[in-house]
Amino acid sequence: MPTAGLEDHLAEIRREGEAALAAAVDLRALEEARVRFLGRKGRIKELLKGLGSLTPEERPKAGAEINRLHDEFEANLEKRRAELEQLELARRLCEERVDITLPGRDSDVGSLHPTSLIIDEIASLFSRMGYDIHDDREIENDYYNFEALNFPADHPARDMQDTFFLESGLLLRSHTSNGQIHYMENHKPPLAVIVPGRVYRRDSDPTHLPMFHQVEGLMVGKGISMANLKWTLDTMMKTLFGPTAAVRLRPSFFPFTEPSAEVDMWFEPTPGKGRWLEMGGAGMVHPNVLLACRIDPEEWTGFAFGMGVERMAMVKYGVPDIRMLYENDIRFLRQFRGLSRIP
Repeated sequence: MPTAGLEDHLAEIRREGEAALAAAVDLRALEEARVRFLGRKGRIKELLKGLGSLTPEERPKAGAEINRLHDEFEANLEKRRAELEQLELARRLCEERVDITLPGRDSDVGSLHPTSLIIDEIASLFSRMGYDIHDDREIENDYYNFEALNFPADHPARDMQDTFFLESGLLLRSHTSNGQIHYMENHKPPLAVIVPGRVYRRDSDPTHLPMFHQVEGLMVGKGISMANLKWTLDTMMKTLFGPTAAVRLRPSFFPFTEPSAEVDMWFEPTPGKGRWLEMGGAGMVHPNVLLACRIDPEEWTGFAFGMGVERMAMVKYGVPDIRMLYENDIRFLRQFRGLSRIP
């Protein structure tokens, strides 16, 4: 590359470079121009590689001219890049601008589970009535789950077919009644408490689950009778299901209560059309249960009741299959969005 024609060659490359930069309408075209002139095989890089063919006297001047062209093209390239970036930003701001006159978008918030809603309503009601809210252990031993509650040694509930037994004599509690015993061992009468929580039984069909929720109610005092029990149950049902709800008690048997009763509720989903629904069990605390907690049954009496929370949720919200409560179908759960925790 003789130096005689170098100036004309550099001028030609300068004009071509300016034209390429001006013709670049986006960053991709600009990058192509950069590679064409400054890349490893670009026009200007090829000139630098040709310096070796010059004499030592010609080489410094030619190198300086080529480097000047290199720096000039690079500066013009960055200037054009800044212009294109500003144009791209302006385009995006125009196309992606927010129209503040449009209606806002609702955030996809979650909702309380139906069982949580029922438990919260029950806890709120009984708290206002002066009851304690007690939470107790789910992994229990035979004494608190059965023996202290007056279950005989041959009771079917102790069988493997009904109860989840663990190692070392432990089990998953089959009812929240174990909370009765723990509470009475640590509190002197008069007392009133409810125990909501998870319980476990070997069941699984459209109306039963291996894990479900119960709420246990207990009151011990002087002169407590079945009349107090029925008024309490009637108040709870009317609070949860409306003023048309009513309670009837049918004679039954439970080891931990005497007398014992099945609790039925009259439920009218539409005015004038109702039916009796079985909701749980109740009765007067058995003297043996009081004795197990060192409470004198000659001085103190009490009532207890146990209700299935899922059953109440199914009745209140019209759920046909108990398994729907735990399938985590977002379409089902969204129906309960916005419902209050407090009645």
